[in-house]
Amino acid sequence: MQCVDVTISEWEELVPASGTALEGVFLPADPGVRQLADQLAKRGMLQVEELRTGLRLRSTSFVGRVTIGNLQVTVQPKLQGLPLLNLLRYAYRLRHLKFLPAASYGTQFNTFQDILVYQLASEATELVSRGLARQYARVDEELQSPRGRIDIGRVVRQGTQARTTLPCSHFPRIHDWLPNQLLLSGLRLAARVASDVTLASSVRRVASVLADQVSPVPLDRATFHRWRRERNRLTRAYDSAILLTQLLAHSQGLDLDAAAGAFKLPGFMFDMNRFFQALLSRFLHENLLGYHVEDEHGLKGMMGYVPGMNPRNRRDPAPRPDFAVLDGSRIVVLLDAKYRDLWNHPLPREMLYQVAIYALSQRLNREAIILYPTVEPFARESRIEIRDPLNATVTAYIVQRPVDLVHLENLVRSRSGTPGQRRIRAEYAHQLAGM
Repeated sequence: MQCVDVTISEWEELVPASGTALEGVFLPADPGVRQLADQLAKRGMLQVEELRTGLRLRSTSFVGRVTIGNLQVTVQPKLQGLPLLNLLRYAYRLRHLKFLPAASYGTQFNTFQDILVYQLASEATELVSRGLARQYARVDEELQSPRGRIDIGRVVRQGTQARTTLPCSHFPRIHDWLPNQLLLSGLRLAARVASDVTLASSVRRVASVLADQVSPVPLDRATFHRWRRERNRLTRAYDSAILLTQLLAHSQGLDLDAAAGAFKLPGFMFDMNRFFQALLSRFLHENLLGYHVEDEHGLKGMMGYVPGMNPRNRRDPAPRPDFAVLDGSRIVVLLDAKYRDLWNHPLPREMLYQVAIYALSQRLNREAIILYPTVEPFARESRIEIRDPLNATVTAYIVQRPVDLVHLENLVRSRSGTPGQRRIRAEYAHQLAGM
């Protein structure tokens, strides 16, 4: 059966119209393929629907590439190439490194995962060139030339038999420990998910340098939990590479926050909501001068179980907007990041209801702001009034405010610390927060 390649943008719909690639294309009868399609829809990654004339595809905030039977779907973000790479570097505090010559890529990457793979390979190359970190490890072995501590007790137990070696315990510095093991496993995963052949080959060469001295580890929840426990100032140089490894593993369908045996994806799908929230978090924290920004601030006390009417003794609900801007202890405004282009697409009702709760929770400034991404230079904010249904009195507002990703990339790309540059960044941060 011939494979069908389809490319779609985020938050887009493709229908099996006459002459299109999806006309006459249907999922095979394999139960595994149909279960995969159901899982993609259930997790909000991609909707695949069979119509009479073929398949209809609806993309969401997930980008990447996935294979569903004989159908290969590539979901591209609106912002691509080096501008997106610059924003990713800024959001996740990654270094500006060069892995391949600029001529190898120009300004475009084949898929979104190639951006993450490129950055991981750059980080790994830098670590290898500086010298991989080593750790002292205990080794018990028989040596002809004694080293470390001789195990006298073992010598006594072995008796007076002639011998040419002595049992010793020594502590050599080795490369085969957790940071390097995670790095090797991350590079091998990156080589598998990269869509560009040249990039994948280059990543394998970097991985082969480590493979001579390092053994791989499984990329699962337990391994990353161990990394969080053991990381310290001596392993700080590995933070970016292992963060990228975790992003790649999570986007392979491995739910690192769930129990073992989670859904395994035949492809790569990255949730841009995670990136967009991280991007805004850093930008607001650094540039919203005179205020304190708190991520995922719980609105405690807004909701609570009626005394005597909580038979399961559950904790009171506490809505958590993505950002709360505070002046001292007073909430000035609540912000919520939504990776959906609300300039070209309507506001879903679940988003509307969620942000309405945030707006109604405020006593003074009864509004909440949705920050959404756009690449449209003419996008403008819109406002929704929340009215009392009895007398039509306005009780609160919901603001939909666009974040111009092209403009934001220009602001964060500049490393200039001049007063003029700092002022421009601060002005845009205050504009986003409505200050």
